Amino acid sequence: MKTRRTHDRFPFQVDRRTTLNASPPAVLALGFFLLIVLGSVLLSLPVSTQRPIGWFDALFMATSAVTVSGLAVVEPATTFTTTGQVILTILVQLGGLGIITFAVLAAQSIQKRISLNQQALALEAFNQTNVGKIHQTALAVIKISAAIQIITIVILGLWWSRHDPWKEAFYQAYFHVSMAFNNAGISLYDQSLRSMVPDTFSIMTLSFMIILGGLGFPVLMDIIQKRRWTKLQLYTRLILLGTLALNIVGFLAIWAFEANNPATLEPLPLGQQATAAWFQAIATRTAGFSTMSVVDMHDSSTMLMMMYMFIGGGSLSTASGIKLGTFIVLVAAVLSYIRHREEVVIGGRTISPAITQKALALAFITSVWFVFGVMFVTIFDGHQPFRSVLFEVMSAITTTGMGHGITPELTRPSQAMLAVLMFVGRLGPLTLVYTIARRTRSRIRYPETPFQVG
Repeated sequence: MKTRRTHDRFPFQVDRRTTLNASPPAVLALGFFLLIVLGSVLLSLPVSTQRPIGWFDALFMATSAVTVSGLAVVEPATTFTTTGQVILTILVQLGGLGIITFAVLAAQSIQKRISLNQQALALEAFNQTNVGKIHQTALAVIKISAAIQIITIVILGLWWSRHDPWKEAFYQAYFHVSMAFNNAGISLYDQSLRSMVPDTFSIMTLSFMIILGGLGFPVLMDIIQKRRWTKLQLYTRLILLGTLALNIVGFLAIWAFEANNPATLEPLPLGQQATAAWFQAIATRTAGFSTMSVVDMHDSSTMLMMMYMFIGGGSLSTASGIKLGTFIVLVAAVLSYIRHREEVVIGGRTISPAITQKALALAFITSVWFVFGVMFVTIFDGHQPFRSVLFEVMSAITTTGMGHGITPELTRPSQAMLAVLMFVGRLGPLTLVYTIARRTRSRIRYPETPFQVG
């Protein structure tokens, strides 16, 4: 009798006789869930905390770190020891880069063949359509992120060592660069990064980290390989232009809205106003840091920031939201309809109906989760300001982590809902739906019928 070979299995695969009929998104969700559970156990250990914390607090903080959100029910600087803070950064790195990256590299290092199901899992994680690029993308993700972060840690460490002991300076640089590049937004300073506003060099360096992490690794790889604007892919050029436009518009709008606000920008000199407004606009798209009192900002600024949270960063990036590419497709679809075009056209190229439908579904499902989350929190914490509830829930579903400070004050059911929203937001609402209802292609075609909309 022939025995089944099992030595060339992928790390996520078990013997075929016991393999669960799980979709790739479900396996990916399970991987993130197990990482959260492991992180909560590690964060609850006595060596990780300066004072004992409950299991729920540890679970919430692990969820916030793995989903690179940044919302907190405890103060990281005063609650966790150096060991606990390092564990937070490791969870952020694993969550930001994606545990699937490490799994693919592990399989490649021992020359294991990846099956079709495993290829689908990697494609889901990398948002790729070409199987041949899986290994290349996984390796590039590690190399690019490591190089960018190490270089920046050295630069900021040397800069901060001018007034701090070098060990403390480099540790602070390591922590905050990790949080900035992975768009996590957890800070060891009081009131986030508001005290850093006079230090323009540090603010601009960390904002550059946020931008690089939010562009997406396909964009970074394309820039490194092509190095010329005319040779870049259409997607890369659109993401770069879209990022630039959102950053400039957000910067000017927040500065204009808050310039006369005595609780935010008005007391600052002109140069520091510009610095604070710039960083706030950059950090709003899922980074979570703040350079001014978010709760004291005008409603116009709050609305703009929620819109930016909803849009998020690029695909296959450390940022979340519906993604900038999704937003661009939605805008193109609206413009095509207004111009009476049958196809959605961007830059002289037609976008397939499947991509347009995916963009619409992702925006709709994210909106539904947002509305459901707001309703849930208002049921259990109706005494909280509605404006703050809207902001906190949007911050959770888009894994931004920027909040009005009400998360520690919420009841356990509301905090649990925020944790669920962070998990959903990190995996992607559309991916979560795929785990519940796997797509099937039907050969049945139905006749068209008139239907009134609008």
